[in-house]
Amino acid sequence: MFYLVGLGLGDATDITVKGLDVVRRAKRVYLEAYTSILTVGKEALETFYGREVILADRDMVEQASDELMADADTEDVAFLVVGDPLGATTHTDLILRAVEKGLQYKVIHNASIMNAIGCCGLQLYSYGETVSIVFWEKDWQPESFYDKIIINREKGMHTLCLLDIKMKEQTIENLMKGRPIYEPPRFLSASQACQQLLEIVKRRNSEKMTDSDLTPDTICVAVARVGASDQKIAVATLAEMCDVDMGSPLHSLVIPGHMHPLEGEMLKLFAFSDHVRKLLETIEKR
Repeated sequence: MFYLVGLGLGDATDITVKGLDVVRRAKRVYLEAYTSILTVGKEALETFYGREVILADRDMVEQASDELMADADTEDVAFLVVGDPLGATTHTDLILRAVEKGLQYKVIHNASIMNAIGCCGLQLYSYGETVSIVFWEKDWQPESFYDKIIINREKGMHTLCLLDIKMKEQTIENLMKGRPIYEPPRFLSASQACQQLLEIVKRRNSEKMTDSDLTPDTICVAVARVGASDQKIAVATLAEMCDVDMGSPLHSLVIPGHMHPLEGEMLKLFAFSDHVRKLLETIEKR
């Protein structure tokens, strides 16, 4: 059997009992190491599981599935994914490749940012399309994620923004010369994401504005290390959030749409400033 096992969001102990049983009996155990990270390293997982864990980078998962799934027709092979196994398209692709090879597969689910984001107090059924905010580069600054946020807000829906992760990134020079030299991992912070959003707001300021457009005073929710013991939540305006330090990764961002008074009351628990509290109080009075 080829198992896709969710690890949850915190540390080694967040794996389910069912998932741990699979890990301990599998012939080989791989850890997907590029779409997300836990608050602990591979060594902590190996200590808790009592066995070796093999890191699987993007190249292995996307280009070497034969190696990944070798002997899964006669033995158990486990593929560990931070969060839930089906939170990334790549892992759906793995299932399709397993089926093409005639392998049996089983998914063992776990908590994901897609449901754990409920920790901030915004109701899950009021979310629209999830968007990804990427690192801007000097010559590449896309704005499509902003347009999707506006579409959600026009429908009164909240937007969960997943923030960019750069793992095993190469410089153009090293890539062209075929040198296996990689840059340190980079994780887009909530403050950086808000700086990019605010820049888009400034660029579009001359255009006709609607109630759904973002402004420096738009309320935003930042979360960091959801599920960990040092989880952090902050509610601030878009302008304020540009300077909020949420600490170490991973961060996510929520841009609220129409809020129920109870949602506004919950967000007040995490308000960054008195100004934000006053903005939220206007929601409660509606």
